[in-house]
Order: sequence, then C-alpha cells, then structure tokens
Amino acid sequence: MAEAISVSGPISGTDKTLTFETGKFAPQSMGAVVATIAGTKVLTTANSAKSVREGMDFFPLTVDVEERAYAAGKIPGSFFRREGRPTEDAILTCRLTDRPLRPSFPDGFRNETQVVTTVLGADQVNPHDVLSINAASAALMISGIPFDGPLGTVRMAYSQEGEWIPHPTFEEAENGTFEIVIAGRELDDGDVAVMMVEAGGSENAFYYYEDGAKKVTEEVLGDALQACKVWIKESIALQRELREKVVAANGEIEEMKWTPVLDFTPEIFDAVEKFSTEAMKPAVKISAKSERNAAVDAVTADAVDHFCGDDGEFPGQNKMVKEAVRSLMKKVMRRRVLDEGIRIDGRKPADLREITAEVGVLPTAHGSGLFQRGETQVMNVLTLAMPRMNQMIDSLNPNNEKRYLHHYNMPPWANGETGRVGSPKRREIGHGALAARAVLPVIPNQEDFAYTLRLVSEVMASNGSTSMGSVCSSSLSLMDAGVPVRSHVSGIAMGLIHEDGKYVTLTDILGAEDAMGDMDFKVAGTEDAITALQLDTKIDGIPADVLSEALAQARVARLEILDVMNECLPATRDEIAETAPKISTIYIPMDKIGEVIGPKGKIINTIQQETGADIGVDDDGARGIVTIGAVEAWRMEEAKTAILNIVDPPKAELGEVYMGRVVNITNFGAFVNILPGRDGLVHISKMGGGKRINAVEDVLELGQQIEVKVDEIDDKGKVSLTPTSPLGGGDGGGGSSDSGSSDDAPKRERAPRRDREERTEAPEASGDSDIETVSFEDSFDADLEADLGDLGPKSERPKADRDNGNRRGGGGNGGGGSRRRHR
Repeated sequence: MAEAISVSGPISGTDKTLTFETGKFAPQSMGAVVATIAGTKVLTTANSAKSVREGMDFFPLTVDVEERAYAAGKIPGSFFRREGRPTEDAILTCRLTDRPLRPSFPDGFRNETQVVTTVLGADQVNPHDVLSINAASAALMISGIPFDGPLGTVRMAYSQEGEWIPHPTFEEAENGTFEIVIAGRELDDGDVAVMMVEAGGSENAFYYYEDGAKKVTEEVLGDALQACKVWIKESIALQRELREKVVAANGEIEEMKWTPVLDFTPEIFDAVEKFSTEAMKPAVKISAKSERNAAVDAVTADAVDHFCGDDGEFPGQNKMVKEAVRSLMKKVMRRRVLDEGIRIDGRKPADLREITAEVGVLPTAHGSGLFQRGETQVMNVLTLAMPRMNQMIDSLNPNNEKRYLHHYNMPPWANGETGRVGSPKRREIGHGALAARAVLPVIPNQEDFAYTLRLVSEVMASNGSTSMGSVCSSSLSLMDAGVPVRSHVSGIAMGLIHEDGKYVTLTDILGAEDAMGDMDFKVAGTEDAITALQLDTKIDGIPADVLSEALAQARVARLEILDVMNECLPATRDEIAETAPKISTIYIPMDKIGEVIGPKGKIINTIQQETGADIGVDDDGARGIVTIGAVEAWRMEEAKTAILNIVDPPKAELGEVYMGRVVNITNFGAFVNILPGRDGLVHISKMGGGKRINAVEDVLELGQQIEVKVDEIDDKGKVSLTPTSPLGGGDGGGGSSDSGSSDDAPKRERAPRRDREERTEAPEASGDSDIETVSFEDSFDADLEADLGDLGPKSERPKADRDNGNRRGGGGNGGGGSRRRHR
C-alpha cells in the first residue's frame, strides 16, 4: 500500500483542523482526496474520459454524493436495509458542489468528467457538504484534469451576538440566526472573487430577533462577503501545499491531453455577424418570449439557408451556423445593455416587470396563492395536517424529522414545450429547497403552531426566476390559510453583464438574460431582514463590492414586490381556513400518557370513535404532548374535554347525588363511575338498605345504572357511595339494569343448596386422599377488611360457584383467592 500524503492546517477562530490526504484510498482514480474536519470524513474522486463522445455539444460534468449509513453508525431504514436513491440532502450537496466547479473548467473542454464524494464518517456534529466542495477542488488539483483552481469554500453561521462563526457545528448553526456558504477563488492580487453563495435564515431566527439578536440585513451580508476571505484562502493554501507534496513525492503531475471542441469557428462567427446583425437587433427588442423566440428562429433560418446550402460558404455546417447565430444574439443583447442601458424587453437595468398577486384561487385548499411577475406565473397550495404527518428523514444529519415541506413542480408545458413528466429532477428539488429556505424563518415553530405544513409550488408559466415566484406565492398561501407567519416574504432574481471591466446589475432577469448573462443572484426576505440568498456565476468570480451593490439594488425591488403582496393580503387571516383541520395541543404529565392511551390503545381509540377527532400522543422527554385535530371545532373540543377529564378527573362533592354506572363487581361491593375518570365504591353492606345481600351480583350487573349519594371522601380521594334506594327490592333478590329488568321480573332458578354442596365435595368423594386442598380466602378477606372495613355478611355459596356467577355477569375479579393443589 502506498504511503499517504497528508497536509493539515488550523481553521482560524476555531479549535478545528482541516486535513487533506491522498495516496491511500482509490489509487487508480486520476485524483482522490480524503478531507477531514473532526470526526467528519469524505473521500472525493475526480476522473475524466480520455476522449470526447461524438456529438457532445455541452460539458458533461456529473457530481454525485454517496451517503453511507455506516458513516453515522446507522443501518438504512429502507425495506432492503441498504442505501437506495439519493436523499434530498445528498442531491442538494451535489448541486452545491457542482455550482462553483462547473465554471472553473476551460471553454471547449467536453470530455465526460465525474466527481464523486463518498461520506466515510459523519460525527453528527460537523456537516460534510462544504467539506465535499473543498475535497473536490483538491482532487481535481492533483488529477491532471484541466481545472482553473483551486477553490476554497467556507460555511459561516451568524450568532445571536452578531459574530460570524466559521465551519459551525449543527448546534451552532441552529442557535444562530443565519448561515451562509461561500465559495471563491484567489486572484493574482491576493483578493478573493466569489464563485457561489448559498444562504438562509435559521428556523428560530425571528424568535431570536424578538429576543434582541441583530437582524441580517444587506449590510450584514456585505460584511460576510468580506469576512469569508480568511477561511477561503486557508483552504486554497492547503490545497496548493498538497499538490506541492504530491509533486515532490511522485514527480510532476501529468496533465491530460484534450482537444477543445468548438461550437463554431471564428470564420463562421465573423460571417454570421456581418450577415445577421441588423436582422438580430430588432429581434432582441421583442419583450414577449414566444414572439422573440420566433423572430430569432427566423434570423437563424435565414443564416442557415444563406451559408449552408450547396452554394453556401459553409455547406453542411448547419449546427455551427446555428450556434454562431445564438452567440450573436448574446453579443447584441449584452452590447445593448452595456452601451444603451436597455434590456431585451425595453426595461432599464433596475426596472421590474408588472406584478400581480391573488389568494383563495382554490376553494377546497387550506390556503392558495397565485403570483405573477411578467410572464412568470406560480401557484402555491398549502395543506395543513396533524403532526403525525411530519416527514421522517433517513439521512446522515442529526435531524430525523421535518414538519415544513416545500415541493416544487415545473412541467414542460410551463415553457410551451414537450418533455418527460414524472418524478422530480435535481433542479426541481433544488428550487423547492431554496423556496423552503426563504420562507422557513417566518414559520411559527411546532409549539406555537402544531400543524405539519406542506406547500406545493406549481409553475404555470416560466420566463424568469420561478423559485422566487414560489417564495412570493408561498407567502400568500400561508397567510390565506391563517398560518400566523410574521410577515410576507418576497424574492427577486438579479443578473449581471460584465465586459471590459464594466459591471451592470439587472433586476428581475428574463430567462434569456439568465442564460446569456454572467450571474444568477437570488435574494429573498421580509421588509427588514434577509431570509435566503443564492448566487451562481459563469465567470471567474465577482468582486465582493459588486455583490454588495447588487444586494442594495435587490432590496428596492423586494420592497416593491412586498407592496403588491400587502395590498392583496396585508396580514394573515384571523382564523384557520374552514377546510383545514382545527388543532389543539395539550401538555400532560409523563405518568398520565398511559392513562390517556389505555391498554392496547383502548381509551384513545374510544375517544376518537366517539368524537370523530384525530388524536396523536407524543412526548419531548419531560412531558406528554397530546395533539387533537378535527375539521369541525366542536369535535376537537369534545375530545379535548374527554382527555382533560382523564388527566385531571372532576372531583365528587360530599353529599351530592349522581347517576352512575357499574364498572366493576367484587365480593365486597361494586365500583360505580359517577364522573369522567372518577369511580366510587358501593359497599355490599349498603346495598340492601339494612337488609342482608348474599352476593353483589344478585342485585347488580356490569353496566347497570344506579343513583348513588356520596357518603365519604377520604384523604386519598377514595369515594364511598350509598344507593339512594335499596337494591333488589329490599329482600336481596335483584336489581334493575339498562336491559330493562325490574323488581317484578322473574328471579332466576337456583339449584338446591345441598346439590351445590355435594358438587363441591365431589373431589373428596373420589377417594383421592393424596390431594390437599388449601384456601387463602380467609387471609385475603382479612386484608380487605383491614383496608375497607366491614365486608358484610359472608355468602354461604361456595367460592367456585360465586366465581362462575361473576363470569356470567361479564366481569369482576371474583373477590376470593384461588385454589391450589399440593401433593
């Protein structure tokens, strides 16, 4: 086994160390690096094909993240007990790794390239996603694959005290108000150009703001773009050191040979530019997407006919001519913005398109909102449910449950196209996660609002940022449903044109401006705080001061959008939507959970059947949490009352008369339920009104209703009862019941006492003299008498027959002891 080459360096401001190692694992990969922070460890490999696949007209870079359950000491929770399709966290880490890497490969490089990160260790303290980006850059640096690196990446959490914490733990990020991931490259002058930004507020951010934490504004984020440079440079320096050690140990790294693949030759572009420029200029001024595309298609067709015919200058080169026309369109559009300050649809750089907002678009939904900005239209639908619908997560992160779900769908018809419709792709998962991150900080926590929330963004039409449209429509649907969010959240997508050292920031970019511009910068937030941020670039990086100016320009647009949203619905509705379940949460002592559930769920199931409410029982380790939900509020209230009566039963009043129900029969009396959760004892001596009762079951049956009076309540809360009238008609003969029996009803026939005695003596008559019969009845009755007082007249009926009578009555514990045989 080859000897590992390792470099390590401290992370400034922390007690952590970042380590890169190569040479031990995956020796046949072109580049393989193990990166480590504390107990979190990833292996990232980089490999590239030796040649270009025929017909490849784009750069086929694939980034995969393989989460191994063993990394966290877990066995996968799936049926097959092995890893299956990538989790949402893994897909988001793939996208996070891909975004800064992709623009760092040279133009014309079309060899299939794959970067794979395998998570080997997850200490449940330090995240692995940022480690994956640093490891990918390091692996490419020693692979020989053409790569304009290295790149450095850092995650920072903004503490409640207003400090940026580098490489925070899960707990530090959760206790902060905001976290941001920034990737960048070091320029020749030592400055850092930003390549990628991903940021969002924490779940409890606005709770912390209420307690006095500093809000994250555009100025605070500007500080973050400056502060990140320290840790980005540290990662870059460590990667360069690793490469130097590899060269020292193994010799110069062999750079792979590759041939640039050109979409068109300079000669073709020059010819197309001369022929089509004048026709392209009016085409790029058309604001309507479909009409503009049709005009550009016409220009393209003319160029192909002119250059690619049999008599043309470039016969058979249709594809190159088409690509040249597309590049010409990009050039004309960009020059118009830079020279005239006019965009494709005639707007100035900071202008917004027309904005409309609407709520209540689906009457059966719990909440719905429709947001339109220009030709981009997104509908969001909110569904509220009981907490039992929280999503269980089987991943390497310590969080294993999610109550706020945001799903994003963009079918091909949203662009007027055909295509595959089915399970969500990586883009849809990423856009949904961005919208969720933007809205999450204003969502009340589960203690304040017990519901599980699922928001679904349906893209109806697309020409510009649909993810930011999802943010706005989500905010509208939340308020429409009556969710107590703190305020509306709006989002805007910003673009950038950069040429000859000149930067022009564009507000509310069109799809074409996104494709042909140099930056996609999305900002979401409330009126006074940023909730989410995402930045992707197509150039070598953007200076921090340019991004700060873009943030300020985005704020103006966000506030304008908020005005439209507030005009539509200024605050959340006073009540939850009629179609949504009404939920109430009760906190109970831990020792009462069993009483509420009952044996095998009998009590809670009975309450659900009787009230029609949905009840969930959980605990947080210190107390029980009972959640009750029903569409009709009265059902919820009935269930709530029933549970409270179990947890804290109403107390009986001394001397009061109650109509009760017999719930248990013993040989010394009957227990009668007089109030919810409150039973009392009617002693056998009190049943006959001064007359002797031979057996309780002679006058009472389970389920029978009787009127009783409270005689005594001892210091332990035990209740002693007396029937308001003698049972059994005063002669000990029987009693009335719900079944309609009365004193006039015929008494059941009994066998002569002598026959019963003969039956009990039958074993002795058999002649089995070796069997000794022992009864514990006397000892048992003595214990009961000491606890309850006089047990009344003793029945002359043998014990075995009384037990049979109890069984015929449907319950009771039989009262006496059992019989055992000893040899």
